[in-house]
Amino acid sequence: MKNRLIFGLALLGALALTSCASDDTADINITDNSVTNNNTTGGGNTGGETIFLSGTYTEDLTLDANNSYVVNGSLIMASGTTLTIPPCMTIEALAAGSDVYIAISQGATIDAQGTADCPIVFTSNASAPAAGDWGGLIILGDAPINSVSGTATATSEIASLPYGGTDTTDNSGTLRYVRVQYSGGSADGQSENNGISFYGVGNGTTVEYVQVFEGKDDGFEFFGGTVNADYISVVNAQDDSIDWTEGYTGTITNAYVQHGADHDKGIEADGFNTDIGNNSNPIFFSAPTVNNLTIVGLGSGTSSEAIRLRAGTRAIFNNVVLEGYGEGFDLDGNSTDSPTGAGVVDGDTQVTDILFTDITLKVKNDTGVMFTEADLIAGDGNGTGTDYATWGAGWTVGN
Repeated sequence: MKNRLIFGLALLGALALTSCASDDTADINITDNSVTNNNTTGGGNTGGETIFLSGTYTEDLTLDANNSYVVNGSLIMASGTTLTIPPCMTIEALAAGSDVYIAISQGATIDAQGTADCPIVFTSNASAPAAGDWGGLIILGDAPINSVSGTATATSEIASLPYGGTDTTDNSGTLRYVRVQYSGGSADGQSENNGISFYGVGNGTTVEYVQVFEGKDDGFEFFGGTVNADYISVVNAQDDSIDWTEGYTGTITNAYVQHGADHDKGIEADGFNTDIGNNSNPIFFSAPTVNNLTIVGLGSGTSSEAIRLRAGTRAIFNNVVLEGYGEGFDLDGNSTDSPTGAGVVDGDTQVTDILFTDITLKVKNDTGVMFTEADLIAGDGNGTGTDYATWGAGWTVGN
């Protein structure tokens, strides 16, 4: 997990379009949204103008399907605003690394509703796009996190925006049939963009049919919050495909992970952010539920882990297929402040109905707490995973 500065209270000031702001990556340059009159090559847009987007928006921003758009800096939607994107649109991002991203602040929403035939695509504008060309999509909400206590907020490592609170039903908008490509630009060794970062996002938010493709860092990362994610796909992430920390307690249903040559874990899961500590009162740990999961690796001959559970995380897994890894589950922790193993013993971490295919070691226990494979797993051989061939057809790429 990454370092970030935690404040007792963080305040996002309303910024006019003509003002400037700063974050932990670079100054936000407010553009005049200048227009070039030419035909678009934006992958679905037909004619119209090319419009450049960056800066902090204090009013709603609705994209026009007749135009094409290029994000050429930090695009931040301030509290009280909505970013609306119609189906079939491809929004390009300047291939300039970590300083090019889209952030939906606390109190703002995104309305990006594509369809299976007309997904919304966020991608690099490079002629030969590559992982890490641009930052990614950042969404920040008011749901609980365990890196702070009470009503305090934390600050995101990219954009330095506040997140977290007490509203489990926080609504940060809708992502439906959305694809994020070639993201994950790194600001430094500790601050990294993901494909989509959910910071304290609540379960009033809709996330379904979303893919991250060819990202340089994690695919989906959940920093606390309660948001549910349904029908999600990660293909060729170079770090962890699905990552959670800071007390995430949502439900992930129908998830597909496929690893490329450069990758880390299928799932890396922390109960709290070990760079910060578990500062909640009362203390709680990440405890999501994952239903219908398929993770495909490169073979048992590789030194690889499909799922790593650590730092006290709890998790319930139902109907899982793991294929092609050296280790299926690697559990790390101790018997004190990172009680990952205690979650197994107490029944808070369980795996029901799973199929291991080409896995050398099913379970590795480095928690300091004794438990057996049978304490963790029931229904070995019964897993069918997710039906990605059906729900991923047409709108996903790379598989």
